[in-house]
Amino acid sequence: MTVTEERVRRPQPGATDPRSPDDHGALRRAVGRNLTAYGFLCAALICFALFSWYPMIREIVLSFQQNNFVDPGEWVGFDNFRTVIADPAFRAAWLNTAAFSGLALVIGYAVPFVLAVVLNELKHAKAYLRFVVYLPVMLPPAVAVLLFKWFYDPGAGLFNQALDAAHLPPLSWLDSTSTALVSLVIVSTWMNLGTGTLIYLAALQSIPGDLYESAELDGAGLFKRVWHVTIPQTKLILLVMLLLQVVATMQVFIEPYLLTGGGPENATVTVAYLMYQYAFNFGDFGGGSALGLMLMIVLLVFSTIYLRVSREEAER
Repeated sequence: MTVTEERVRRPQPGATDPRSPDDHGALRRAVGRNLTAYGFLCAALICFALFSWYPMIREIVLSFQQNNFVDPGEWVGFDNFRTVIADPAFRAAWLNTAAFSGLALVIGYAVPFVLAVVLNELKHAKAYLRFVVYLPVMLPPAVAVLLFKWFYDPGAGLFNQALDAAHLPPLSWLDSTSTALVSLVIVSTWMNLGTGTLIYLAALQSIPGDLYESAELDGAGLFKRVWHVTIPQTKLILLVMLLLQVVATMQVFIEPYLLTGGGPENATVTVAYLMYQYAFNFGDFGGGSALGLMLMIVLLVFSTIYLRVSREEAER
């Protein structure tokens, strides 16, 4: 090795490190940004685990215990499931939940789509009508339900006053087994009308306009345009909304809780409401958790289908 090569390889006394202080500062800033990002991510994961996964796991454990949250839990195996299934209200709750979901699909699934089609066809006042349709969503659910409780009042209620003005006999909306469940469906449909309508409207506005123009040139009216253009172009959105509607209506609670208390004669008791009764009215958290686990399994099936359909929609 020559003297020249040695001088090149060895830094002379007082020479600076090739990595300048600016490089060290940039590295520290990058590490700090990454640590901050990981910190926020960990906080989100902790909150998700605390408020989502922990209650789910706790519910599974409680469903196999005799637990009133006062005495230590006693492992009872499947006794909670046997007790709940033997309850006469169990069958009524599942039938009412299925009936509620079916009625909500007939009313609450079709009405927002029809409204979206009408709004999409309008040329004027579209923004104002969108606001009016979405207005019920802006109300807190408890306020909306209590508003309808006044509407359904047998004496001074708005609906019976309208029937009286039309010279029709009044109805016991919430006190009759034949009308109570339908009354709850009407409330649920009204509260969720705006969300469904705006989602459908966004899907309709994404359809290329030349498809409608071609249909009009072929002499297609509104109904044929909807049948041959709108529905085929939005079929995946319609399926996604159908699954979301099923998942949401299977968990109905606030309407029977605030309006009917599950009556009359268990005509409006639902699975979610019966679960609440077991846990907080009867003090049987094991039975309530067993009901919740059954409902969770049913919802898991529909949620899996929903995720698969959503993935197909995203890949289009």
